[in-house]
Amino acid sequence: MADPMRVRATENGGVVDVKILMKHDMETGQRKDSAGKTVPAWHIQTVSAQCKGKEVFRAQFGPAVSKDPFLNFKFKGGAKGDKVAVTWIDNRGDKRTDEATIA
Repeated sequence: MADPMRVRATENGGVVDVKILMKHDMETGQRKDSAGKTVPAWHIQTVSAQCKGKEVFRAQFGPAVSKDPFLNFKFKGGAKGDKVAVTWIDNRGDKRTDEATIA
């Protein structure tokens, strides 16, 4: 299982600001190792976020996204004390979900 994401969610004036730091190597499939063999592609494909059982964000990533990606988005409808759950799925089928309480 991958390292936990750092998720921070803050509410200001009815808008929730979510910041996420994901730990992932994000290999493109084009780099070669020290022996000259191609390192297989391994990257996050889908990121989604839910609040109160409703999807508030969805994105598709590809191999061009950097290692340990940072993501920031905003949505309306959350309140202080609500939970925001963030999930990513990579091209190997690995999955990680972490959550934060809106402050």
